[in-house]
Amino acid sequence: MAASEYAGDIDCREAWQLLETVAGAQLIDVRTRAEWSFVGVPDLAALGLRPLFVEWQTFPSGERNADFVAEVDAALSEAGAPTQAPLLLLCRSGGRSAAAAAALTQAGYGPAYNILGGFEGELDAGRHRGQRTGWKAAGLPWQQG
Repeated sequence: MAASEYAGDIDCREAWQLLETVAGAQLIDVRTRAEWSFVGVPDLAALGLRPLFVEWQTFPSGERNADFVAEVDAALSEAGAPTQAPLLLLCRSGGRSAAAAAALTQAGYGPAYNILGGFEGELDAGRHRGQRTGWKAAGLPWQQG
């Protein structure tokens, strides 16, 4: 998805700063339930916030979640967030979250931003994630799901 289809790409530290300074801003983790459980999740407790969790693709099939926008709407309502709040979308490395940001923008939500590097970032030379880019590598708070 092209950045023009959503508000744009921001890095993890910029996302943290938006969450810290913009009232109503919401982090939406679009990874799968398995990733939340086994890899970990962002910890926003220091900001007095909690991430919202809505799968973009379901596990284990990898099929796109046809109810994604409706589930985000329900999660925003439950969190008491306005539909025009800044939405910060996070996946493993930034691919799924870009598609999710575009879908939410098309549905009238946002501004919706893609978090570059995602939670774990890109692969390093040893084919491991979480060492060079992403939420974990940036040293931002997280916890095991």
